Formats: sequence, C-alpha cells, structure tokens
Amino acid sequence: MISRTSLTLLAALAAAAPAEEPARRPNIVFLFSDDHAYQAVGAYKDPRNLLETPNLDRIAREGVRFDRCLVPNSICGPSRATVLTGKYSHLNGFYNNANSRFDGNQATFPKLLQAAGYQTAIVGKWHLKSDPTGFDYWNILPGQGIYYDPDMIEMGVRSRRPGYVTDVVTDVSLDWLKKRDKSRPFLLMSQHKAPHRPWSPATRHLGHDGDRKYPEPPSLFDDYAGRTQAERDQDMTIARTMTPNDLKTNDFKERFTPDQRKAWDAYYGPRNEAFRKAKPQGDDLVRWKYNRYMHDYLGCIKAIDENVGRILKYLDDEGLAENTIVVYASDQGFYLGEHGWFDKRWIFEESLKTPLLVRWPGVVKPGTTEGRIVSNVDFAPTLLEAAGVPIPAEVQGRSLVPILRGQAPEGWRTSFYYEYFEYPEPHHVRPHYGVVTDRYKLVRFDGPDLDAWELFDLREDPQELRNVHDDPARQPVVAELKRELERLRHELKVPPKPPREAFGTAPFTKPAP
Repeated sequence: MISRTSLTLLAALAAAAPAEEPARRPNIVFLFSDDHAYQAVGAYKDPRNLLETPNLDRIAREGVRFDRCLVPNSICGPSRATVLTGKYSHLNGFYNNANSRFDGNQATFPKLLQAAGYQTAIVGKWHLKSDPTGFDYWNILPGQGIYYDPDMIEMGVRSRRPGYVTDVVTDVSLDWLKKRDKSRPFLLMSQHKAPHRPWSPATRHLGHDGDRKYPEPPSLFDDYAGRTQAERDQDMTIARTMTPNDLKTNDFKERFTPDQRKAWDAYYGPRNEAFRKAKPQGDDLVRWKYNRYMHDYLGCIKAIDENVGRILKYLDDEGLAENTIVVYASDQGFYLGEHGWFDKRWIFEESLKTPLLVRWPGVVKPGTTEGRIVSNVDFAPTLLEAAGVPIPAEVQGRSLVPILRGQAPEGWRTSFYYEYFEYPEPHHVRPHYGVVTDRYKLVRFDGPDLDAWELFDLREDPQELRNVHDDPARQPVVAELKRELERLRHELKVPPKPPREAFGTAPFTKPAP
C-alpha cells in the first residue's frame, strides 16, 4: 500500500500543480536499455575498443559521464523497480524476475511528477508484471518482448508493430513527443529491449564489424581458482551455457518477413557452414562463440545508438534541447566475456556497474567525468529535485543534483550495499550480499546451500580474480568492512533473512551444472 507520507505528498502536489510555471521546469527524457555493458559505450573507453557509439558519446561530451554508477540488485525487473521508487528490493517488494510483481500503489517518481503537472509517458520494455501507473500514456512490450515485429500493449490494448523493436520503440516515443501538450513539461521514459538475450541485430547491422576478431578480456578463460563454490557452480558461461539459439547456429526463429529471412540467412548461413566444417574444439571453440556473441550483442547496440541519435535530433529540431534533461542508463551492467561469462547478477564490477550519462544544458558542465559512488537508487530523487518536486521520506537514494551542478555534497557515500536473490534458476548464481568501497569488495554468499565470504582488493586485483578474505594480513580490513556492512544493513532496513519468495519459485535442490 502507498504510505501515508506519499499520499499526503501526492495530494499536496495535485493541489499545487495549477500554480506552477511549467516553462521554467525542465523536460526529462529518460533513455534506458536492457543489459547494456558500460564496456560497450565508446565514452567509457574500454581497451578492447569494441564499438563506436557517437550519439551516446555526444551525451557524455555535452554532459557528464558517471564512472561508478552501481546497482543494488543486478537483474532486470528489480533494477527497474529501484529506478521508479528510489528504494532497494527489500523495500519496494520486487526481488526477482521469476515471481515478483510490482506494487503500483507505492510512490514512484513518474507518479509524483504527474501529480506536479508533468505529462508522463513510458514506451518499450516495462518487465514488472503489473500495468504501469503514474503515466498519462503507456505502450509497453509484453514481458521481455521480441526483436522483430514485436507485440506492444498500448493502454491495455495489445497489437503487433511491424519493424525492428529498437526502431519501433523510438517511433512510438517520437510520435508521443509530437502529439504531447506543448504547454506543459514532460517526462518520457523510452526503454529498449536491446541488447538483451538472444541479441538479434537488425538486418542492416548484420556484418557490421566485417567479421572482426575481437580482443579477448584477460579473464575469458578464468578457472575460478581460489574462490568459492559460487563461482564454480554458476551456469552462465560462454563455453557451456550458450545455446544454438544464442549463437544463431540453428534455424533461428523470429517474426521475419521474407526479405528479413533472406538477409538473415545470407549472413549467418555461409558462416555457420564454415564453422561446421572447421569443427573448432576447446579454447578455439570458446573463441568462436565469443566472437559470434560480440558481433550480435554489439550489433544490437548500434541500433540503440542510432535511435538515441533520432531522439537527440528531435530535441534539437524542436528547440527543446536547452530545457531538457537527457539521461542514458541501463538496468545493470553485463559480461562481455569477463570471467568467461555473459549475463549479470553478480556483485562483481562488470555486472554491478551500469553506464550513466546525463546532459542538462546550463547546469552540467560539458565533458565532465564523475568518480563518486552513485546508484540507480539515486535516479528518482534526482529527477524529482530537478523538477522542483519534494522527495518522499521513504526514498533511500540521494539526489545527484548537487553533483550535476559541480558541487561537493556533504557526507556523500563512500560505501555501497548490494543484494541479489534469484536462485537457482536461471543461471545458478548463489544469493549474496556485500559492501563495496572505492578499494574493496566484501561479499557474503548466504545460503540456502552455501555460507562463504570473499574479499577483493580492487586496487591490486581490478579483475577480481583473487579472494583474499582469509589472508591474515587482511583481517583488520575484513573486520572493518564487516562492521560497515552491518551498519549499511541497519541503515537500509534490511531484514535478517529474506522471505522464501525472494529467491523465486524453483526448488533449491537443483543440482549444480
């Protein structure tokens, strides 16, 4: 149920809305992708130089690039619930993708902006089971959505949209922008399916890399030596987990038109035949899978970058850019071969850290980089403060507005709490929680079938390959971090044990792969 505080706030905002001066309030365009690794944004300068993203890089160049934006629960639905509410999973009630359902009665930043006079719309991936609330207009993908000719649900009515999903989401977003009430400020949340599994590029991006052999991450062949059973038991490796559908070596099924099917088969057919003839084995097979994965995943991101460019062009053409905050982020990070993995879920860097780029003309100094620990739990209070809307007391994040203004906020966080629940399906990643600082990461795997600790020194071991928790010389650090972990758990109102439903519906007896 919505809190008494939030009810009072909503009522006050509704009463005050007519007296506001809409022209003075910034518009907000929130661009969101699914599973977009920061390594695959040009502005983050990954040493592999994976992909050029000129439109995303433009946001960074004209705004700020956050280098340490961390998510409190690295999985799609829970991250989206955190973005909306500014609260951790254990308070917003959305623990996992398996059986959680978002409670739309609780306060969200779109709902509060709407009550304050903003027009609000969400288009694209929702993935929270319940219908959106707090939006004047919504048009969402059912569940995960599909890449070609996707179904969409517009204000409760389901229909099929021809085209590639990233283009379709942008088409619908632009259509809403063109039809909006131009006398009022707006919030548009344009949220993409891409680059989520199975990483199906648009036909125009097949062969975008010229069959490039991608540089390998140093830990592609990680053997997980010296770490816990959790790393060894996971089921999310490029080597053994990727399916023929992931790799496009089967008769891949999509809602292709005949021309799309022809283009798809013309690209994958001869390459798959060459693969079958070569019969790579062992490390060579892993390398082949890695390169196929990189082609497909990065091809999906090319479409995202193009469509971000379409949104930016519209803002420019309509004279809206100077009074519009543009945010680009993803629901979490993603593995691009590090530790031999794809997917997310872990407290480790590639999963924990999401890209965050913000442009706010006249407020953010262009070309800024920011290294403080921030989080998607901060998005809601940031956008509320930017719009001049009070922040509910139950929000657990802090507004980034002072940082965006180039100020040094007093008492900013130097540590961060993480929690993950979904187990054992689909990837057999053990539940865990932990504390993260600029230098260290302390992790506890806390059941139901493993109780173990890990400590990583990010300065000495940035790839997180050496668990030094039991090193006698590190015990003062371990003790200090355990105290900080308990302090954060108390501050964030973390229950001693999560409810059984937090893990999902699959039995805990699933054998390790």
